Amino acid sequence: MSFDRDLLARLVARHGRVARVVVAEAAGSAPREVGASVVVWATGQDGTIGGGALEHGAVKRARQALASGGDRLDRVPLGPAIGQCCGGAVVLLTEIWDAARLDRLGPHAVRPLPGTTGDMPLKVARRLRAARGGARPLVPELVEGWMIEPLAAPVREIWIWGAGHVGRALVAVLQPLPGMRLVWIDIDAARFPPLPAGVEQRIARDPAGLVAAAPQAAEHLIVTFSHALDLELCHRLLLRGFRSAGLIGSRTKWARFRTRLAALGHAPAEIARIRCPIGEPALGKHPQAIAIGVAAELLRAAGAGQIREGRAR
Repeated sequence: MSFDRDLLARLVARHGRVARVVVAEAAGSAPREVGASVVVWATGQDGTIGGGALEHGAVKRARQALASGGDRLDRVPLGPAIGQCCGGAVVLLTEIWDAARLDRLGPHAVRPLPGTTGDMPLKVARRLRAARGGARPLVPELVEGWMIEPLAAPVREIWIWGAGHVGRALVAVLQPLPGMRLVWIDIDAARFPPLPAGVEQRIARDPAGLVAAAPQAAEHLIVTFSHALDLELCHRLLLRGFRSAGLIGSRTKWARFRTRLAALGHAPAEIARIRCPIGEPALGKHPQAIAIGVAAELLRAAGAGQIREGRAR
């Protein structure tokens, strides 16, 4: 687990101030590992430290901390304190974050616990030197009254083209997964439901015109209401370059698209980089089933290192 500065910045921009609760220590059997976190604001939350009574109490205390403006540290024995069967104990660090505090954050999320005074301990400084020298990566841990968390690596950027039933299902399934930033595109704000935390909305009368703004390392899921728009997006993405791309549709639709894309000058090997259909056909055509299959594809590809960088033409 790691400190997701980009997500926290987006939540701060939306809500002003938020409380972040992180598992700073875990002993015995616990619902989540050190570094797991949940971000809380007055009317919602993002992430999880394991759910159940532990998270319920943590979220309640986080909202109290938001009201008071102070960080806090809580030691929670899971059995005696909250009646959970895990049998372990956790230390929860709750911190209030706003834009000014984020600006003061250094290259690593290393900071003293509430009430800790004095200079950075030598042991913490050694951890940082070892990480800078490549000898030992930083891991989330509590060291002599200081919390150490590595900053999250750059996220995978997923562009979802279309806010219909499948687009909504994709966002609902992918948004909670770590390491992904979602950009959601359609022609009209009225086509979107309320946006989940951390999802970036883009609206354009001509969505294909936004392809030029997509990073070449972005991953694309094309699920629009229009076959003509689907084809134009495939065409422009092949010109632009991409990390991966998937298109909703049948084998018949994809056969026609391959012919049309070839007529537009794209080589068969490049066209074949677009996946169609997306998801796991055996799971069925229900939007949520498609979304679950797509999520499995994305996670497998990342785990196996099979995603290749797209080449601009």
